[in-house]
Amino acid sequence: MCSRPLLAGTLAAAVATAVLAGGCSSGDGWSRPRAKPTAVGALGSGFFDPAATPVPESTVTPRPGSWDQVHPSKGYRVVLLTAGKDAQTRTLVSAVRKWAEEEHVSLRTITATKPDQFVPSISRAIDLAPHLIISAGNDLIDPLAMVTPNHLDQQFLVVGAELAEPTANVTATDWSGASFRGEGLGMSSTYDAATFTPERARRAVRAGAAAVLNGLTGIVIWLD
Repeated sequence: MCSRPLLAGTLAAAVATAVLAGGCSSGDGWSRPRAKPTAVGALGSGFFDPAATPVPESTVTPRPGSWDQVHPSKGYRVVLLTAGKDAQTRTLVSAVRKWAEEEHVSLRTITATKPDQFVPSISRAIDLAPHLIISAGNDLIDPLAMVTPNHLDQQFLVVGAELAEPTANVTATDWSGASFRGEGLGMSSTYDAATFTPERARRAVRAGAAAVLNGLTGIVIWLD
């Protein structure tokens, strides 16, 4: 029979292992009830036409920088959902992580490496109950189109691509050189991997997050 000190030590080691595997400690706030997020700062003039508030599936082309003064409130939780090792996806992932660091966002990352992991990875992200799930990688577009209509209370942001028929909970930031839409439509004739620059990826993340924080969801934000 194990002594109490040995049993306690074993339990402590198991807990430590679980924390390391999860990538976050219980003190990072995710174990507590999720507070409603708010936007700190306001969208600038030119983000959209105030006389015609954009509706889901519409496209807006905001004035550059009109989103710069919007920041997430304290305790904002984001899951970065990613698939693909191409340079474009890596650039988008780096932009999300940089934004999260600058905005003091609590970020967790889920990476799907095989097609049979795509849908389960989205489910795992939803189960974490973040304020926002940000998707990076064209491989996730069709799986997202399948899953997102069944989880309308969960907000998603797709960067560098878009869903062909998004529901109100899926916002996208896109441009001419990206514009992958899935659903058998193939790659856009204007697709250009060179347009996935760190600067454009940074704008895509910030503009998209600003829109979601202001309740402008289900739209496509065009960055050209």
